[in-house]
Amino acid sequence: MTFARFIRIVLSFQIAAISIFIASCGGGSSDDTTPASIDNARRHSSSPVSGSLFYGVNGHNGYGSVYRSTPQSTQLAQLKDLGMKVYRNEVFSASSASDIGALANTMAAGGVTVFPVLLMDVGFGSTYNFPDEQSAYNAGYTLGRQTGAQHFPYYEVSNELGAQCLTGNVDGVRITDYDNRKFQTARGVIRGMIAGIRSMDSRGKIIIGADTWMHYAFDQMLANGTQPDGTSGHPVVTWDITAWHWFSDQGDITNACGGTGCYNVIGALHAFGKPVWITELGVRPSFGNSTQAGAYLANDMLGGMVSIASQYDIESVQIYELYDDPPGGEGPYGLLLNDGLTPKPAYADVKQFIASHPR
Repeated sequence: MTFARFIRIVLSFQIAAISIFIASCGGGSSDDTTPASIDNARRHSSSPVSGSLFYGVNGHNGYGSVYRSTPQSTQLAQLKDLGMKVYRNEVFSASSASDIGALANTMAAGGVTVFPVLLMDVGFGSTYNFPDEQSAYNAGYTLGRQTGAQHFPYYEVSNELGAQCLTGNVDGVRITDYDNRKFQTARGVIRGMIAGIRSMDSRGKIIIGADTWMHYAFDQMLANGTQPDGTSGHPVVTWDITAWHWFSDQGDITNACGGTGCYNVIGALHAFGKPVWITELGVRPSFGNSTQAGAYLANDMLGGMVSIASQYDIESVQIYELYDDPPGGEGPYGLLLNDGLTPKPAYADVKQFIASHPR
């Protein structure tokens, strides 16, 4: 998922974020502690549903569109029919965090765990144009605090920021593949999000915002306090779960080949010593016809992840996405059409695969 749709609404959030930050965060210090009265009075959405969280799907309830017109009860019925227990949705403001918090309560009552992915662009050529890492941290802190107030069991902090920091058409396996200033800004956003969440919720697990393709040097720099200019001793980012995205045009995640060679991407992610979640797994709209795409998504892509799950500690895989994007969106990635009701061939294929490969 890119930020194309996000940029259209981000201006209103920036204005709100600055005012809320000044009013309530006291300068955005990462030393804020969670008030006991807040952390103990946790919402129902804070507890993951019991049982396996291996199979899941992406939704866009934060944006509305077909998700606004399709009752949550219908969405829940579809997820249960598919055999999915996880529902990933984006947040980008206080109101969207509240909306996804309400969705989480509805879904939890039906046996599905909802978690948010916090969206924020790093600002180069977009509405956000942070002058330095601290400014990026402050904005990330505000969104993290707004989202943490909902007490989710998991939080994915940022989405494909590494791809926004590349110096050009490079693989992303080396630190020199990234622009130093852009990386510092992205690091500020991520650090701020985590600190903001922790100021409201001390127990929800942090998922490092997934990147995609071979861009894992971005996470390596976050983990060891280095940056593209080769210097060290910078802030270290810690997390509980490592997330990643993988699509049909990217080949074999254990042997992905780019301009500089072939790499075991999932092996590099596993080396962080954390469980791995594939938070977006999908077939590009250009892949054959819908029948071919459905079979490939279920048998090859989902099946491929199942086959290596135990070796690489893959805990969860979330299909991208539940419904097709509307016209003007990123394309028909969905298991159902954009009416929210009509299944595509991929729906039946994925349902059958999950039923025959229980986790």
